[in-house]
Amino acid sequence: MLSSTLQDAILSRIKEIPIVDTLQIEIVSLSEGYCETRVPRKSGYDGVFKSFHGGLLMTVADSTACFAIFTKTGPDVRLTTTDMNIRFLAPCLSDVTAKAKVIKAGRTLCPVAVDLFDSEGRHVAVAQVNYILLGS
Repeated sequence: MLSSTLQDAILSRIKEIPIVDTLQIEIVSLSEGYCETRVPRKSGYDGVFKSFHGGLLMTVADSTACFAIFTKTGPDVRLTTTDMNIRFLAPCLSDVTAKAKVIKAGRTLCPVAVDLFDSEGRHVAVAQVNYILLGS
């Protein structure tokens, strides 16, 4: 369980990130090594086939992974994505929920598994995001 001080610091940091406001990313839950977010689907987020754009789903997965790492490192850590992959399983025709779990919080590398679901609970994508911790 996260201390209220750490949770408040993470939420404060997240509010400063422009893409959070742009996509209206909502933090559903935070716990040690875990973050769950929800993003509303808007027609302006659609791709060619009138479903949630895959690139934006990757952005949601990437951001949610970062927030899960914050629960292990604190929100002031300097970090960046090194690589990520995503497998799309079904079109997302609704809001999307992302559930990110830190696989390992290493000294420099931090892989995170992310599952994405539509509003009916259908698994629409699975991703792995790798971050590097840059130090202070």
